[in-house]
Amino acid sequence: MSSAAIFGAGAIGSAIAQRLAERQRLNDVLLIDDNAGVAAGKALDLRQSGPIGGSDTRLSGASDPLSAAGADVIVLADDTVNGAWDGDRGLRLIERLIRAGAGAPFVLATPSQIPLMETAVRELHVAADRLVGTAASALEPIVASLLNIELGQTGARAGVSGRPQGWVIGWSAATIGGSLISDVVAPHRLVAISQSLSRIWPPGPQAIAAPTALIIEALIGGSRLPHSAMTVLDGEFDVRKRAGLLPLELGRGRVLRRFTPSQSPQERNEMVTSLMRGAAG
Repeated sequence: MSSAAIFGAGAIGSAIAQRLAERQRLNDVLLIDDNAGVAAGKALDLRQSGPIGGSDTRLSGASDPLSAAGADVIVLADDTVNGAWDGDRGLRLIERLIRAGAGAPFVLATPSQIPLMETAVRELHVAADRLVGTAASALEPIVASLLNIELGQTGARAGVSGRPQGWVIGWSAATIGGSLISDVVAPHRLVAISQSLSRIWPPGPQAIAAPTALIIEALIGGSRLPHSAMTVLDGEFDVRKRAGLLPLELGRGRVLRRFTPSQSPQERNEMVTSLMRGAAG
């Protein structure tokens, strides 16, 4: 049996629930919202559409935060009454769940929760390997789509690292069809794509939901491939208690390993500078 509890039946939370139901890797998905009627209604809508898509994932709604205590993964998304679970409100929720005995990893799925990850480590002493931020996980697929459009092909791969207002694309190792992107795309176009990330951020609910579902599944069952996600660093690149986007190995309910991105020395310097900048908005 595998389960996820999603705090918030708003646009992001409900999109994640829908994607999990479509993928059918989890047995139970619980939507928790301050408006219990909305949570129950959205869960019912998704459940009733399940037979059409062949999904047998059980979906339900609730309003009691402690109903999440036994879940394999706890997701903080966007409540329909009070918005994103971020800031002091998000911190109080994490503290309450920990005191109730929740041992699951926390997935923070909204763009505004990056500072919350850092505060949870600093003030609540939550283990950094128990926190994963997924809104920025949408950036690599977005960059790949832009490259595919640029070249009229498919299969582009480019790593993204850093944090808001300082995203770094690893152009030196980016590829498509066995060729380096830098060999087939003009430098000024690469600069334009890099600059577009500040306009693309934050990504929309569906863009966030797709990688978030994969990360939830990887936390529960493991994965052979790394997942790009926000993590709180603990000495990597001489950075501590700061969140950054990196490739991660996930499994057994935690971050198992943080990988060093494939980057040129200049890209590495840009990434470290991004990680050391002021708190993200």
